[in-house]
Amino acid sequence: MLTIPAAILKITYRVDAKGIPTAGSVGQFWPWPMPTNVGQVLVGGVALAKLIYIANTSLDGYTEDPDGGFDFGQPDEEYFGFINELERPVGTYLYGRRMYQTMVYWETAPVADQPHWIVEFANLWRAADKVVFSKTLTSVSSDKTTLEQEFEAEAIRRLKTGADHDLTVGGADLAAQAIEAGVVDECHLFFWPVVLGGGKHALPLRTRLDVELLSERRSPSGVAHLHFRINY
Repeated sequence: MLTIPAAILKITYRVDAKGIPTAGSVGQFWPWPMPTNVGQVLVGGVALAKLIYIANTSLDGYTEDPDGGFDFGQPDEEYFGFINELERPVGTYLYGRRMYQTMVYWETAPVADQPHWIVEFANLWRAADKVVFSKTLTSVSSDKTTLEQEFEAEAIRRLKTGADHDLTVGGADLAAQAIEAGVVDECHLFFWPVVLGGGKHALPLRTRLDVELLSERRSPSGVAHLHFRINY
């Protein structure tokens, strides 16, 4: 097991008026005591939950290899621990068909003999609401799950207005639609130390994004994490 001395993990945060950590206020190591909820986005004086895109990617920016595979990284305790920190404030997951069919494994995954960080991840997944966007699926196989045929940006805005927890979007295709529609607030990209040479892009190709880097760090296993806010 990879460990980091506790002294390294003592990090002081500086936050802006929205409660979001400012650039330069974080360290270079992970795991770290990240705030569980850094506050809602204010739009026209109205508090909105944040929609957050979380994705693994290769160094050359692909979430899948040319054959559709995404097993280029082997998550360890440090990785799962940080993902769990990100997911605890989240109340709703937005999925495309393929990502949902991958993640629904956690609905019934046997966890009795698994490490505590895997058990926690499974419990977080099962507790969250899920919205699946697909024109081909006719049913879903998990609790707390809604099936929608069309992705509508205005419906997502209404969902953010009424939510008391943040939301995440999973899957590069759905995330691209949400980014192009201007409804994604923040991204967490995990760059694994591998070059795939092609595949599915983590970010939309035909959309310019002006982003603000909020934090960066690396794991002992060589995964680099970038957290940034999208400024539309």
